[in-house]
Amino acid sequence: MDEFKVEGRNAVIELLKSDRTINKIMIAKGEKQGSIYEIIKLAKEKRIVITEVDKAKLDTISETKHHQGVIAFASPIEYKTLDDILEIAKSKNEDPFILIADEIEDPHNLGALIRTAEIAGCHGLVIPKRRSALVTEVVTKVSCGATEYLPIARVNNINEAVRDLKENGVWVVGTDGSADKLYYEQDFRGPIAIIIGSEGRGMNKLTMKSCDFLVKIPMFGHITSLNASVSGGIVLFEAVKQRMKK
Repeated sequence: MDEFKVEGRNAVIELLKSDRTINKIMIAKGEKQGSIYEIIKLAKEKRIVITEVDKAKLDTISETKHHQGVIAFASPIEYKTLDDILEIAKSKNEDPFILIADEIEDPHNLGALIRTAEIAGCHGLVIPKRRSALVTEVVTKVSCGATEYLPIARVNNINEAVRDLKENGVWVVGTDGSADKLYYEQDFRGPIAIIIGSEGRGMNKLTMKSCDFLVKIPMFGHITSLNASVSGGIVLFEAVKQRMKK
């Protein structure tokens, strides 16, 4: 992929604030109000070419179909390594706080998880190279630009990543409905990686066995499962609450 489309006003604004190379920005004719002014201002400061085109052209080239009158053409996202994420935590003199998305195939769920993890202050997100959504235009749009700030590592095997984390002193907490412990009973202070499983299958069974702890979210309704991004938000912010008290 030589060029990556970033769509939507918030996502493009965050892109402009980042260090990623931007080739050009297309704006729909007549769309010169609200946050479009900020996009134009930031683009001019960086001397990025802005082209006004018919909205129909943006509709045609849009991947998300929700471009909000602006599409930027940038270099592809640069994936990090697990070591990069651990080094980021070390450079901040903080205990690692990592989210692992185990085979999240829905790009909307992945984008929402990225947004939540970035807001929660995670040092990075880990995804597998297989059976996982990649960071696409849709993921970037749903994340509202959080992909510009949250380091994302793609690994060959989640189980190997879990093993490497444990060797680096990181405790690994998996989420599963069969767990005995409720998520708010778990200690999330210190070096922690939290695993959120796929929408339909949950966590891989081998991955589940390699976790140090398993926790569940209590459910009382007729529906017995939560959206992966919702589950991630619930558990991540319990961890945030505990880590702030520390």
